[in-house]
This record gives sequence, C-alpha cells and structure tokens, in this order.
Amino acid sequence: MHLDEIQKTLREEKLDGWLFFDHHQRDPLAYRVLGLNPGRTVTRRWYYLIPAQGEPKGLVHAIESGVLSGLPGSMHIYSSWPAQTEGIKQMLAGCRRVAMQYSPNCAIPYVSLVDGGTLELVRGAGVEVVSSANLIQLFEARWTAQQLEMHLEAGRRVDRIRAEAFQKIGSVLSGGGTITEWDINRFIRAAFDQSGLVTDHGPIVAVNANMSNPHYEPEAESSRAIRKGDAVLIDMWAKLDRPRAVFYDITWTGYCGSQPPSQIQNVFEVVRDARNRAITRVQDAVSRNEIIHGFQVDDAARGHIQQKGFGEYFIHRTGHSIGEEVHGTGANMDNLETHDERRIIPGTCFSIEPGVYLPEFGIRSEVNVYVAPGQAQVTGQAQDQLVTIL
Repeated sequence: MHLDEIQKTLREEKLDGWLFFDHHQRDPLAYRVLGLNPGRTVTRRWYYLIPAQGEPKGLVHAIESGVLSGLPGSMHIYSSWPAQTEGIKQMLAGCRRVAMQYSPNCAIPYVSLVDGGTLELVRGAGVEVVSSANLIQLFEARWTAQQLEMHLEAGRRVDRIRAEAFQKIGSVLSGGGTITEWDINRFIRAAFDQSGLVTDHGPIVAVNANMSNPHYEPEAESSRAIRKGDAVLIDMWAKLDRPRAVFYDITWTGYCGSQPPSQIQNVFEVVRDARNRAITRVQDAVSRNEIIHGFQVDDAARGHIQQKGFGEYFIHRTGHSIGEEVHGTGANMDNLETHDERRIIPGTCFSIEPGVYLPEFGIRSEVNVYVAPGQAQVTGQAQDQLVTIL
C-alpha cells in the first residue's frame, strides 16, 4: 500500500479520507489497493479509514480481529451492532467528505461495490460520501513496468494464434472440408494452453448474423458452419499464466473469399477509420500533455460512425479499461453506456473497439492502447484490411 502517495492525493482532491469496507470479500479492489491477503474467508464486516493526514484507523469484529493485521494504524474492535455504529462515528470524527467504492447512479459499476445500507450507515455519521473512481484508477489500474512487458508478450502470442486461426479456416475450406465456429473456438483455446496463456472465457468466433451479437460465443451443439462467402469475426483475450499478468484483447474480421462484397468492405472501412480517429485523438492529447477523458475518445469514434450513417448500429461503448481482469477498473472510452469523465492517465491501458452491427453481419475492430508519459501506443498489430481467408 502506498500510504504517503494516497494521503497526498486525498489532500489534492480535497478529501478528508478514503474509507474501505468489506464483507465476505465482496470488494476485491479494497484488498488489492491495501495489499491485504487475509488468508481465509472473511465473514464479518471491517472498515479501514486512510485519512488525508494522520494515522489510519481500522474497525474489526471481535471474532476476526486480525483481519487487517499488517496494515498501519490503530485497530478498534466491535461485536454488537450498536458498537459498530458508534465505532463508525468515532472513526469518521472530524471528516466531512470521504471516498468509498461508490458511483453515483451506478455510472461506473466496476467501482460501485459498497451496498446502499452501508452508505446509509456512513452518511448517518454526518459524512458526505463521494466516488473513489479516480483514486481506484490511480492506485489499482496503473500497470507496473513488468505488467506492461507481460502484456506485450501476451500480445505477440495472441496475435500469432489469431493469424493461425484464420489460416486454419482457409486451409480447411480450400481442401473441401467442414469447420465450425466451435471448432475454431477450441483451436484457439488449445493454442492458448500450449502457449502459456489463460483466459476466463471465450473466444468469440462468429459468422455472418452471429457477428452482430457483440457477446456471442459459440457452443458445441449450436455453432454455425463456416463456409465460402461467409464473413467471420474473432474476438480473443488472454494473459500470461503468471502472477499479476494483465490481458491483451483484440478483435479481427475476415471474409471467406478473395473479394469481399462492397457492403462488408464499406462497413469495415468505416469501423477501421473510426478506430483510427479514436487512437489519434488519444495520441495527440497525450503528446501535448492535454487532459483527455474517456467520453472524448468515445465521441471521436462514434462521431465518425454517425457521420457515415451507421450511428444506430454502434450499440456499445468504444472501449474499456484493461487490467488483471479483461475489463479493468480504469477509465472506459464511453459516452454511450455512461458519461465517463475519468481522465486517461499514464500507466493505464484500454481497448478501442468500435463496431457496426447490421442484421446480416457485424464488424468490430479492436486494439489495445497503453498510455505512458508523453506518448500513447497501440500495443500489438492493428488490422488495416479485411482478412481474405481464401
């Protein structure tokens, strides 16, 4: 835990403290930010306040009094609910505004982890609760140099497997064989295993109309055959099988033939150019040391797609934060599902993945962008042309 840095940031943000709360390990962010590893299931509520100045304070239940052991500060014990309520009031004495894992109107669900009843308890102590979303990004979403290197290595392996997957489709079809979405899904997962990569689910392998479902995943019994003349979308995400590894997440599209139909080609170019506009918007701002927010990146991609007449078919945000989970806790590139006002900060990574989803087919083009001081880079290969699979 970076106590001095957290307290400095709290003072800069004009906050009196950052209050952590958990019950049954519902808030993984609290454990990661605090560097807390309880070693057993936590069954009682605990509270931990990092004040803007001074010593942290903990409030723990009598039967789990060691749950915060190892953290700096004084620990106070409660067992009854009146003692808990009084303990919260004493802990927060002198505080007017504290941050918690809360998001007004649940605008950022990844951060909105404290339940409404606990918010009532804290507010009952006369304290205003504000969102910790910016703090979480600073102290949980930034990558170490080692994590960036693991991401880049995962990208090299995933990009190779992606190319092999399209080649597999082409070789089977050229030989007159039959292959399905599920077959390619299994091909990719086997390649992940052989390459030291892990993932939680996926990948998406979708043909024609299935491409228009952004979260489609094939199943053994119902997946479609891939045939000549079909469009194919592959969305794949994985990370190295190592502690603290972070994900690499891409989407590419192809056509099973030498000459894609004009409609597919046109939509691909619209999506690709929208992606590139968003990338350029980030890179220009970062190179000029200009403050840029997630919603502005979404505007850059969405504005181009709307201008080309496909706005109603772009039904999700432009991108998401990437971390140890494929959907991380930093700023999202979003002015659709929510108005994400979080700043894009150095040390964070996110996807840029606009899409157009028509009834007959869908196109998405996804890259990952890592921001460092003064520069932003696409971390792997970017698709500039449809993959011609045959």
